Amino acid sequence: MAEVKEHGESHEEMDKPEDEDVEDTSEEEEDEDEEEDSESSEGEEPKLKYERIRNTLERILNKDAASCMAVHTKFLAIGTHWGAVHVIDHQGNTIEGKEFNKHTTTVNQISLDRNGDYIASCSDDGRVAITGLYENEHDQVQNFDCPVKAVALEPRFSRPNSSRQFVTGSQVLQMHEKSFFGRNKSTILHQGEGPIRSIKWTSAFIAWSNDLGVKIYDVIAKRRITFIKRDHDENLRTELYRCNLCWKDKSTLLVGWADRIKVCVVKERDRRPGDSKDIPNRFVEIVSMLKTDFYVCGLAPLGEDLIVLAYVTEGPIQEDEGEGSRRPQLKVITPDTDDYVCVSSEALSIRGFQEYRASDYHLEYLAEDGVFYIVSPKDVVVARQRDKDDHIDWLIESEKYEEALAETKANEKVLQRHKVQEVGRAYLNHLIEEEQFERAACMCEPILGKNAKLWEVEVYRFAKLGKLNVISPHVPRGDTRLGKALYEMILNDYLQKDIEGFHQLIKEWPADLYDLMTIVNAVQERLQRWPQDQIDPDNRRLMQTLGDLYSYDGRYDKALAIYLKLGHKDIFQLIYRHDLFTSIQDKIALLMEFDNDQAVKMLIENSDKIPVKKVVHQLQGHQKFQHNYLDALFQKNPHLGQEYHALQVKLYAEHDRKNLLMFLKNSNYYPLQVALDECEQRHLIPEMVFLLGRMGNTKQALRLIMEDLDDVDKAIDFAKEHDDTELWDDLIAYSMDKPMFIRGLLNNIGTHVDPIRLINRIKERMEIPGLRDSLVKILQDYNLQISLREGCKKILVSDCFSLMERLNRIQKKGIRVEERQHCDSCHEPILSREFQPTVIVFHCHHVFHEECLIAVNMEHCMICHSKTKGPGSTFTGSPAFGR
Repeated sequence: MAEVKEHGESHEEMDKPEDEDVEDTSEEEEDEDEEEDSESSEGEEPKLKYERIRNTLERILNKDAASCMAVHTKFLAIGTHWGAVHVIDHQGNTIEGKEFNKHTTTVNQISLDRNGDYIASCSDDGRVAITGLYENEHDQVQNFDCPVKAVALEPRFSRPNSSRQFVTGSQVLQMHEKSFFGRNKSTILHQGEGPIRSIKWTSAFIAWSNDLGVKIYDVIAKRRITFIKRDHDENLRTELYRCNLCWKDKSTLLVGWADRIKVCVVKERDRRPGDSKDIPNRFVEIVSMLKTDFYVCGLAPLGEDLIVLAYVTEGPIQEDEGEGSRRPQLKVITPDTDDYVCVSSEALSIRGFQEYRASDYHLEYLAEDGVFYIVSPKDVVVARQRDKDDHIDWLIESEKYEEALAETKANEKVLQRHKVQEVGRAYLNHLIEEEQFERAACMCEPILGKNAKLWEVEVYRFAKLGKLNVISPHVPRGDTRLGKALYEMILNDYLQKDIEGFHQLIKEWPADLYDLMTIVNAVQERLQRWPQDQIDPDNRRLMQTLGDLYSYDGRYDKALAIYLKLGHKDIFQLIYRHDLFTSIQDKIALLMEFDNDQAVKMLIENSDKIPVKKVVHQLQGHQKFQHNYLDALFQKNPHLGQEYHALQVKLYAEHDRKNLLMFLKNSNYYPLQVALDECEQRHLIPEMVFLLGRMGNTKQALRLIMEDLDDVDKAIDFAKEHDDTELWDDLIAYSMDKPMFIRGLLNNIGTHVDPIRLINRIKERMEIPGLRDSLVKILQDYNLQISLREGCKKILVSDCFSLMERLNRIQKKGIRVEERQHCDSCHEPILSREFQPTVIVFHCHHVFHEECLIAVNMEHCMICHSKTKGPGSTFTGSPAFGR
């Protein structure tokens, strides 16, 4: 149902549906401003919005009745049945001095020039009046002897040098104009087909209608160019079902008559050779010819669509229509060649519509503004194209808030009545009324933005509804901040209802959003409600949260104590992040119990902050932890903690037996006797063997291997390691009554001891398993040794010959003596131009004068001979050459 608003009222009033009655022509003068019905499908947005013009116009129509109207961007001109023409503004107020009473009876048509300077009116009294609004130079009143039904001013009537043309329609169509001498000249353009009932003049064409049809006159060519025949039911009388003409543009004429609509286009004719000169240069093509199920009371263009004021006689009757005529409808249609699509149809609540006929309604429009005026005897309603504000109004009324919000954001700069936050808050109110709290909370951020005051209002509203848990994920905590009290209110709500949610908020929210001490006290109070010996999941989570709060507040010692009690996984990160090594020096055992590997790693990496002595002392009652720590320390640096290596022997023996021998081999800081005693107590033979060997008691060590381990291979390896003849003798002696030992010795002794010593000591007739193979191996080893020696000898001889040949080649090479060289004895130039001394050159490249070597043995270089002798430093024999 379309809504008619009162023109000139404030927007606040216009937004309210009107229930008050509208004055009628009846004695009670009732106002019947009710909502208008819409034939469009439910939920479809109207194409137009409506408002009724009131103010002075209302008072005029209460006394008189409108018969016609003309509109201009500057004003409106209303003709009445009492013969008056009222010029009013667009709000319905009379313009002072612009009321003209030129007629004595009904004004049939009003015409305006393009500039809005002159008004022409005609009446059944036979008068045609032309009145200037701003000047009276061209004012005139002409009397005709018959009723004049139509009048049209030339669009350029007020322009200088205009011929002041206008057209009147009675029984004839006459053109009136000023001649060269200032006299009025009248020309009959058409006659003989009954009264002319409507005229419309555009730039170059005049269209008029009579009872037979519509004709178009070419002003430039001064001839009629077409006749559009009336084709509807002849029983529909012309005085009741008026022909409505409208120029869409300079060449397109819209014709609405009874139940027919035609769209006619004036076109230029293509002239061909031989065409008659009597054929007009222009012709009219009807591009659309439509039959409707209603009667046309007026029509106007709306882009490619048409606005049609329709008089309906068929179809369902509305509840408030009752007997009499139906409500007029304003339709938007899209024309095709022979059919149309109805885009929208809205029934209008016109005052007194029950008494009106089709001829009582008129439709005028302002093409520039897209405004349409529906005129009836007692009412004028303005229809406007809906703007973005109206579209958003409709979306809100249809409860399409999300779409309304999106449209508001997209068109914020052009909207006059709507703001993003206002539409958004209306959406929030709707969501909360519908109990869609989750959706409402999600929409708070895009709607409220950075407005802290609006945020606080919404948070308090959610608090009253008991839905703080819904809005808490969305409250601002970045650049926009609310009061601390609001954040504390949310946290306290979680603390009482949802411990896990409270913990998550403390983890996610910055600590400066709320007062830490206030929340700490609230948590402590909450913890006091649980029995001290009860540690359920909520209690543990709340204690962990309290530890987090202490950490945020910088009280890391208290946070650390709680984390240790709970075994919190982040305890080591806390220690590293805040350098709490001083605080943990009395809690080392607890840390080891919580996570041995991480604790040991931390203690080793920070041994400069937590001394080794302190750690060992703390772990006295925890030997396993003590061993883990000292072992890791030893792996990092064997020299750190050397004073505890004696202790480590015992710790390895008890807790890490397999790595004891490795430790004994790699450490030099434990007392050997103490270590030996510790191993003897536990009968650790391999470790005792190693210790005895290190102490020099190799014989006892060998005895342990042979007696306790009974392992000939280890005994042999031990003897090889120490390479002691007596040790080999003891091993041989011990093996004489053990065939397996003898066999092992035969297989391995060949490279260290003469096998004959062993073979000579073997008792006769002793059975030795594998003896033959062992002897064969000994022989093979011997042959291998002989082969190796011979091979080495050959290589040595070959190398000697190669080196001798190389030396010989070197000694045969010439040695260059240059003039710039000096004697290595007297340091004078070796060559002189005055005399030619004898020069001695040695293979070592040292050069001497012969006289400098008289008293010296010339067989050796005096410089090289004085050096330490070595390969290549001394040359024997004669010098290389002399001169």
